[in-house]
Amino acid sequence: MTLQKRTIAAYSVLGVSAVVYAVLGYATPRENFAQLVWLFAACFLGYVYVVNQRLPVWHGIGAAIVFRVILLLATPLLSDDYFRFIWDGRLLAAGVNPYLYLPSYFMQEGATIVSGINDALFRQLNSPEYYSVYPPVAQAVFWLSAKLSPESITGSVVVIRVVILIAEVLNMFLLLRLLRKMGLPDGYVLLYALNPLVILELTGNLHFEALTIFFVLLGLYQLFYQRVVWAGCAFGLAVGVKLLPLLFLPFMWRKLGTRQFVYFLTAVGLTLLVICLPLINLAVIELFASSLNLYFLKFEFNASVYYLLRWVGIQVTGYNQIAVIGPLLSLATFAIVMSMAAVKKLGSVKRLTGYMAAALTIYLLLATTVHPWYITTLVALTAASNFRFAIVWSGLAILSYSAYRTSTYSEDTVLIILEYTIVVLWLVVEIYLYRQQRHHVNLK
Repeated sequence: MTLQKRTIAAYSVLGVSAVVYAVLGYATPRENFAQLVWLFAACFLGYVYVVNQRLPVWHGIGAAIVFRVILLLATPLLSDDYFRFIWDGRLLAAGVNPYLYLPSYFMQEGATIVSGINDALFRQLNSPEYYSVYPPVAQAVFWLSAKLSPESITGSVVVIRVVILIAEVLNMFLLLRLLRKMGLPDGYVLLYALNPLVILELTGNLHFEALTIFFVLLGLYQLFYQRVVWAGCAFGLAVGVKLLPLLFLPFMWRKLGTRQFVYFLTAVGLTLLVICLPLINLAVIELFASSLNLYFLKFEFNASVYYLLRWVGIQVTGYNQIAVIGPLLSLATFAIVMSMAAVKKLGSVKRLTGYMAAALTIYLLLATTVHPWYITTLVALTAASNFRFAIVWSGLAILSYSAYRTSTYSEDTVLIILEYTIVVLWLVVEIYLYRQQRHHVNLK
């Protein structure tokens, strides 16, 4: 096929993908697993085809933005987390601290009456027995959605989606700038920008990894210019969206050295202090920590190593040992990350990004819960490398939605085994090829 024909084919694939995204966003609930998988597979195959063509990068970015705009008015169909976003936002808009009260409190007779907090919304919450665990930056977006759309759930969804969409556009531009700084091809940005899982889970289903990715990329970009304090502020805001970027701090120390790291960490701490002051006190910290602890001790979904250990535990003791295995895996993650950080000083932002991606991979492989959108941050970080296992993972993670085919939310063990077998084998092969390449380079 000639270059011209391949280009025409790529644009045709993008056009068909736009239609498929519309069907996925507006007419494919997670309960309809067969439809979800086939349509997602069509988008993913189209994505793989397009990123391997010589499509102008700006055309690809333009298509990626269009795909996201198509989903602007869609009600999230693959996640119901947004109901809690709206719940917390309405509490904040009324001047009530969402960290201090269980949702059930407002359903009791004599409880404080808050506009928009009612039984209909309460019945939509997926974890009404937990205190809110969403950090302050995310809460600010929830508040904004309630302020701009105090009575309409659809309106609040659109407000949140616009914020995420803006973050996603900025992510594409930041990633492109980082790729150029690292001497990598511009086309690598499309690995993230056009990724179907990223599009559906972040813009489509309102997951705040979009903002986490933005602040992490912004921090990395600042490091190219030795703006350590600004990088720290960006990372502080990333932690203010999701706590996960705390995992990267040991590598920041190895990149910056002790003196610069103190400046960086001070900026992180002060940023967190400023954004947390309006909502956080000792009581909130205690309740927040208790909910996080319950999350690690009770929640399990689409895991790999944990499920193997759980099976062994059941065979030995006769019941689920998550209360023991969960904390042990967390400690193992911490130990591995610290041992990785014990290497010689990380001399470049490119290498730092690679170690961050490696740490996140370890975390996800040892986690008790791996929702599909957790992988999007890994997709962003590995786009700045030649490793593609995260892309493979992003294509297979959709299989975890098989759990929602029934009201009992029963996971399909065969599909989970298939997902992780392919991902781990792909990763092992890539590591082997990488080491072989490094070996040949060293011999020259």
